[in-house]
Parts: sequence; structure tokens; C-alpha cells
Amino acid sequence: MSVAAIEPASSTPQNCIDLLVGKNYELKLNQSMQNLFAEIHEETLDLSHFIHVFYELMQAKLDPPLESIWVYAGLTFRSRNPRKDDLLDRITASKDLFQLVSSCSVSCGSSKCIALLTPVVFEVYKVVVELFGKDLALKRERKAMREIMSLVESILGYINLCCSKDSSDECGSLGSNSTTLFAELVRIWIGSNDGIEAFLPLLSGETIQWLSDGKFCVGQLAGVVIAEVFLLELCLKLRAGKPGIAREELRNWAVGSISGFRSFYFFETLVRILLERVLTVTSLLSSEDEVLLRNVLYDAVILVEYSFLSPERAFSIPAEHMKCLAMARLILTYEAIEFFREGGDQKRAISYMDAFSNSLLPTQIIKWGSSQIVLEEKLNRSSGSSPKALIKWLLNLEDRGIKVFDDSISKYRTKIVLDIFKADLEQPASKLEDKKVDDDILFTIDNNGADKDTDEDKMKQSMSAAFVAAAHMMKLPENGGRKRKEGKSAENQKIKFVKYDLCQNSDSVRARSTIVSNDGSDSESDVENPLSDEDTETKEF
Repeated sequence: MSVAAIEPASSTPQNCIDLLVGKNYELKLNQSMQNLFAEIHEETLDLSHFIHVFYELMQAKLDPPLESIWVYAGLTFRSRNPRKDDLLDRITASKDLFQLVSSCSVSCGSSKCIALLTPVVFEVYKVVVELFGKDLALKRERKAMREIMSLVESILGYINLCCSKDSSDECGSLGSNSTTLFAELVRIWIGSNDGIEAFLPLLSGETIQWLSDGKFCVGQLAGVVIAEVFLLELCLKLRAGKPGIAREELRNWAVGSISGFRSFYFFETLVRILLERVLTVTSLLSSEDEVLLRNVLYDAVILVEYSFLSPERAFSIPAEHMKCLAMARLILTYEAIEFFREGGDQKRAISYMDAFSNSLLPTQIIKWGSSQIVLEEKLNRSSGSSPKALIKWLLNLEDRGIKVFDDSISKYRTKIVLDIFKADLEQPASKLEDKKVDDDILFTIDNNGADKDTDEDKMKQSMSAAFVAAAHMMKLPENGGRKRKEGKSAENQKIKFVKYDLCQNSDSVRARSTIVSNDGSDSESDVENPLSDEDTETKEF
């Protein structure tokens, strides 16, 4: 959609726009926002007279503030699309909104372009919820399902395109008008009695909290949007896909998408969502599908070493923020291990244990923890690199007066202390920490975006560590594992690795996919034999 197509009928003269610079612009934006919110609070029905004001503010800057585009697009959409009950008409209106927002933000940075899609996702979500409540066997509903799936895929494609560009606005504030709260902007789209929870129904409570407090940046809001669209697509695949869609197929798509987006804040949002006891998709999925989705997300988040999360690549992220994510991932991995261990899926619990222990995450956590105390070297070190051992070590640091977990993670502390205390009392006969798996493997290494010249040595090192970690997904023999030959060093052992194509979507792969049972206990098949010998490539290290 061209700028001319979205220009209000009564446009502002160019000389007036030229005067909106520096402090004049800030004053005009602040005053306009205050006037708009005053009328919203008074529940004024017709706000169309603000359209030309925010169009002027949007046109006055090459990279306009998020608020100006958000308000202009929202008011314009409302004036052109009265409330309709027909699903196909609402899908068409959502497409129009998507085109309008993307047109208005064409000159903005990538994070702002994605963040501005928040109301688009809100409209799409409402359509999906209503559609899932209807009989999807009917012809009109099947057409609506095809249309909404196509729209979600288009949004994902647009986001992927934005993520492929370098972004300098990730850590920028909400806009030049820093006093504007996100909760106020939401009022443009929802009723006065609703809150951010209604506007962002796929988010966890903790994420909602920091959005409500206004303590976030454009990059974080963009990460929230990506997470919402990501979850919507997975839900659509589960509900509208082929019956019995396999965990492996969903996992491949999830891992490929996370690698493609390369968004720190998206990954952080995903981790926070997984920390919740119940996923925020209950309005879209059955309890069986919710369990399957959680298992898929656990695999995608825990079993893969993503290069964009390394300190070298996430240099623009504040160190404290990196530490908070590391702590959240630590707790998530511990809870995932306990989840599968208690459910009797020892193989997957072991694979998660090994994936974590051989990743870069324990080293980062130990390095941070050791830097906080000046004690004997013996006390500075953790007694192990398993999630449980590290958590016990960090809890010991907190007992010494060092703040380890931030406020958003501290609520999990009490439960974890009780869980670990109970586990220590029970002392199970078979400890996961002592088990290893020794057979063919499935492991994914994300090498997306590596510079061949400058990063080759670093990537070799990380891949070396990842190959060791690959043993996590090996088959667990019935006899509890083969004995290793003594006297052989790790460097001299030959290991068979699976070359894993994340984008693989052929019929042969689908034919080999395991049908998921209702209780979600499909782990044995997809871990033991993920691909046939035709899809493997043997390497020696």
C-alpha cells in the first residue's frame, strides 16, 4: 500500500510538517497523546478527528516514533473497518491492517516494524479462537482456515525478512515519548475494562507484568510479537494439520524458525512462557495437544545450542539481561528434566541433562557466580554442571547474601528448594547425573550467520563442545549402556553423528515420523531412530 493510499483526505500542508522538529515535535506528540487518552477515558466513540494529527506526526520523521504509527494505523483501521461478524470479512480486515502497518513502518528499524504488528496479531488471534470453536469440516470454515493460515505464514515471512536485517533499534525505548505507557496504547484496541492480558493472550504472567510496568524496550516488544505468531503457527499446525502430526516434524519447524529469527528477546519470551505451569494456549488446544506442544518447545529450547545467544553475538544485550536469561534457562532445564523423569521418560531426561551440561550455559553461570564472591577456590566452584547441582550452588550463594535470581525468577525459588530437598531425601536408586547414553545420536547445532573468516575458530570450538553434548540424544540400551573401553581417550574415540536438515519436509521424512499418542509419550521413537541410515553421514573426530 502506497503512502498516498493511506493519506487522510484533509492532509496537512508540507510547511506545517516542516515545523515539527526538535522540541516542537516532542511537544506536539505529547500533547496529542494526552488529548487522545483523555477522550478514550471519557469513552468517546468517534476519534477519527485525531487521524490527521497523527498522520502529520508520522510524516514529519523518517523514522517516526512507534506511538505515532500505532495510533494512526489503529484509528484509520477502526474508521474503515466497522465491526463485522463474518469470519472471512474479518480475515480480510486483518490483512488490510497488516498491509497498513507494514506500509507505515517501511522506513523504520526492524524491531520497530515487528513491534508494530502487535495489534495485527491481536486481531488474527480473535479470528483463530472463533474459528476453532466452529465445525472445521464445513466448506466455509475450511476456506476461512486456509485464509488465516496463509495470513499467519505471510506475517511470519515478513518477520523473518525484518530479522534478516541488521537492527540498531533493539534497545531503544518505546518511542521518543518515553512517558507513554504500553497499557495506554493498548486502550486504542480494547475496551476500558480490559487489560494487557486480553490484548496479549498468548503471553505468560511475568511478561505481562513487565509490559504493564512499562519496563521494556522496542526489541522486547518485537520478541513478544514473534513469540505470539510462532505459537499461533504451531497451534494451527496442530489443529489444521494432518491427523497425528509427529513431534519430530513440529520440532524441526520450531528449531528452524528460532534459528532463522535469531532474536534474543523472542527466545527469552519463549523461555518465560515455558516456565508457566500451563501454557497460554488453552483457548486454542486440547490438553493432549498442549502437552505435545510443551514437549516440542522443550526440545527446541533445551537441545539446541543457538549461536545468536552466545556472548560474542549478543553483545548489544546488557550483561544483567543475559544473566537473567541464563538463570531462567537453568530453572527451565531443571523443571523439564524433572517433568520427564517423573513421567517415566528417562531417555529424554538424560538427553536434557547432557545437553545442558555440555553446553556453554553452565560455564557462563559458574563464571558469573564465581565472580561475585571472594572465598577459597574450593568454595567458588560448583560440585557439578547438572542443573540440579548448579541450582544448589546458586542457592548457597544467595544464602551468603548474593542476589542471584531476579524478581521475575524468585517466585520459582521456594518450589525448587522444596523439590530438591525432597529429591535429596528420597535418594533414588538410579541417578540421572550418573547415566550416559552410548549410541547413534540426533543433535542440532545452529551455525546460522557465522562469519567464515572471523568466527571460524570460535565456531569450531563451540561445535566441538556441541558434538560432545550430542551424546544426549543417543539410544539408551536395555541393559543400561555398554561399557567403554578403558585406556581410550575421548579424542581417539569414533562417534557417528547424524547430519540433520532442519528444513527437511519430504514425504520420506513424514512417512518415518512417529504418530504421537494421546498422552504425549512419544519420546522413545523419535529419540531412538530419528532418521534412517540413508539420512546419516558418518564423521570422525
